[in-house]
Amino acid sequence: MKFSKIYTLKEILDIIGNPKATFIGDANHQITGINEIHSVEAGDISFVDHPKYYTKSLNSAATTIIINKDVECPQGKALIISDDPFRDYVRIVKHFCQFTPATAMVSPSAKIGKNTVIQPGAFVGNNVTIGDNCIIHANATIYDDAVIGNNVIIHSNSVIGADAYYFKKRPEKWDKLESCGGVYIADNVEIGALCAIDRGVSGITTIDEGTKLDNHVQVGHDTYVGKHCLIGSHCAIAGCTRVEDECLIWAKSAINKDLVVGKGAVVLATSAVDKSIEGNGKVYFGLPAEDVNKKWREMAAIRSLPTLLREVAELKHEIEQLKNNK
Repeated sequence: MKFSKIYTLKEILDIIGNPKATFIGDANHQITGINEIHSVEAGDISFVDHPKYYTKSLNSAATTIIINKDVECPQGKALIISDDPFRDYVRIVKHFCQFTPATAMVSPSAKIGKNTVIQPGAFVGNNVTIGDNCIIHANATIYDDAVIGNNVIIHSNSVIGADAYYFKKRPEKWDKLESCGGVYIADNVEIGALCAIDRGVSGITTIDEGTKLDNHVQVGHDTYVGKHCLIGSHCAIAGCTRVEDECLIWAKSAINKDLVVGKGAVVLATSAVDKSIEGNGKVYFGLPAEDVNKKWREMAAIRSLPTLLREVAELKHEIEQLKNNK
């Protein structure tokens, strides 16, 4: 998320309001936005609170990092040394992304294109943009700041822009990482009934041009679904994942976080993708998903196991008899 103006490091520290926080760098160091590590750009402030990700964060495009360890500051960057980077990051998000209650089913601040139909009972939040020739069916919900292109159909009871499912374990509870990102639905997309497309933590969750979602599809935060994909009912795609163009993902498949489904990949129904897979028309199946021919050979081998086990038992019995007859 980009700020409406440039802030200095000192101003951001004042917003955080943490008396224990210190900084390394120029107090006038400029900050232009806030982003979670998966989406950072130059000028962004991000956070890291686990040693596993220190190097990745310090070497990322982010030019300001909130960190819970006193480390050497990379050239051209600034550090905020905090006892709790997660908490301080959330304080910044809450400052810049304050919740504004709705005053109408279709917000007066929403921009609705020509020939677009909003059916009775649909909710369109603050600062939403919807293009031309769209149909938003009854009881669909479009949260604040979502952007929807032209010729888009959103069926009943789908939710566009709910918060990211992102929490940090505390001794006494789970702490919520507040979302300040958005959702972009490109031209000619159709979203079935009862789908949920979460907003980015700080970036944009995208459903690109011409993609079609069946009913009951979940798309997690900051995920990119490419152009002209087909996604079957009851699929779940986790956050920060990239599904490239022209993929076919059939019903009840699950795709894990932080991976890539290559262009043109086919994932057969009830599969689970747990690591990045190649595209180019390759077909995958199973738990975990693997090359379909390999998986089918394995399944055929498993079906033959009872017969093999019976034959082994018979051979063992014959060997025992031969031993006893000596």
